[in-house]
Amino acid sequence: MLVVMVIIGLFVGLVSLNLFKKGDDAKRMAGRAQISTFMQALGLYKLDTGTYPNTEQGLQALRVKPEDSPQWAGPYLKSDIPLDPWGRPYLYKYPGEHGDDPDVISLGADGQPGGEGNNADIVSWSNK
Repeated sequence: MLVVMVIIGLFVGLVSLNLFKKGDDAKRMAGRAQISTFMQALGLYKLDTGTYPNTEQGLQALRVKPEDSPQWAGPYLKSDIPLDPWGRPYLYKYPGEHGDDPDVISLGADGQPGGEGNNADIVSWSNK
């Protein structure tokens, strides 16, 4: 009976480790999907207004008309701007530092720039 309990305990331990890893992967995938949605909405915003929202206006300009955007035809997102999968606001910068598009960033699980694995940043200019 003791041997069976040990085997079950080992099995539960291995399964739970794999589930935690899958949960981390799911959060990273959700972050990439949200950033992709933002980039599509930002493209529509630019088509209507001729430019992207500036850093101060941020992603909120996709939901609420900025005072200085008479051609705004939004809202460009159906719901409020979500937090990243770790419960923090996405970072937005325009003009960005990585091309002509704005920079949209989630700082990953650790909330710090850089990092590896689950702590790595999720960024709009790369699919990694």
